[in-house]
Amino acid sequence: MKKYLLLGIALICLQVSIAQINNPKQTATDAASNHANNDIDNSVEGGLNKTENKIKGLFKKKNKSEKNNNNSSSNADNNSNNNNTADNSSSKDSQPASVKSYANYDFVPGDKIIFQSNLADEQTGEIPSQLTLENGQMDIQQEDGENVIHVPKGSGATMTPRMSSDTYMPDQFTVEFDFKNEGFGVAHLMVDFGSRVYYAAKEGIMPGMTFGTDNSINWTLGDVNFPEGLDVNYNHPMQWHHIAIAINKTVGKVYIDQYRVANVNNLTGKANNVTIDVNGYENSFIKNIRIAAGGIDIYKKVTTDGKIIMHGILFDIDKATLKPESMGSINQIYNLMKKDASLKFEIDGHTDNTGDAAHNLTLSQQRADAVKTQLVSMGIDAGRLTTKGFGDTKPISDNNTPEGKANNRRVEFVKV
Repeated sequence: MKKYLLLGIALICLQVSIAQINNPKQTATDAASNHANNDIDNSVEGGLNKTENKIKGLFKKKNKSEKNNNNSSSNADNNSNNNNTADNSSSKDSQPASVKSYANYDFVPGDKIIFQSNLADEQTGEIPSQLTLENGQMDIQQEDGENVIHVPKGSGATMTPRMSSDTYMPDQFTVEFDFKNEGFGVAHLMVDFGSRVYYAAKEGIMPGMTFGTDNSINWTLGDVNFPEGLDVNYNHPMQWHHIAIAINKTVGKVYIDQYRVANVNNLTGKANNVTIDVNGYENSFIKNIRIAAGGIDIYKKVTTDGKIIMHGILFDIDKATLKPESMGSINQIYNLMKKDASLKFEIDGHTDNTGDAAHNLTLSQQRADAVKTQLVSMGIDAGRLTTKGFGDTKPISDNNTPEGKANNRRVEFVKV
């Protein structure tokens, strides 16, 4: 009898404990939010870290059990606003990005590169030489076979490109980088344009943005939920996500992978510079930071210059494999050619001067061919497209800087 009495008491305590956390995911979100708002108090920070870890463990176990439950559609997660489902509980379930998944992508980078990170020659363990560390900690580490920026768990890091001036941004610009961390997809990340986003904004400076832990972004419209299908929170840690931002005076767009997650037309102030701020709740990684000026009016380029220079058609390193985010630029060419059936282009591939010149010549031809193949697969008549590779023989910028090399790596569409 004593044994059964103790068992009954244990069950009652367990029920009370569970009742205190009706929605573990929301509780974790609130805890993380409170954590960010109190990061100046180290004692509170330590307590919140422990609380977050316990709650994360609680709802991770919950998701694992739901995955094996045929009646999981009735659980509380399906009523939440972040569109997570039990089937997405493991990072292994998430499929890598593909050109096909980016079919409707419309982000196009600016036509002149202001800053391009180049981490390949950096020494591991050192602070990346192209960036100024404003506070916190970061270093170069090997991740997935390449050098990346590592922000260790702890104090986080605030970084900005090392430029000759603090006010280098034009009215129209784009920002891109790849990001991942070990606890959340893109949460605990902020992008600012001259003043820290969670402090009082400075007059005349464009407001920055915060990527939340609840599948949302906070910018000038408050919290805006991510589109259905984009699940980048704790369910899928340690996966690279492509962040892209396009701003033209008062209009701004933000993309995560193939999804547009924010679209505003009420921006105020001006961007002075770009600052990436990563909170240190877990290890995080960044690579491929690129800032570009301007945008491309491709119709005007065709009618006035007779050619379109594209810096947004990207390839895997030393390969002719199109990166999925190239589809924004390719879609622009496709739409132009669909509207004007008389247009014909020679697709010219260009590289920088890294490596052997003969190899670069072959590679540039293969890349031009890959672009043609993609456009033909979308329905463009192959007879309207020819290709030619020039390798590194026609630079348009100085090959002695990362930005110059990035400007030289391009695809041109020459009207014929």
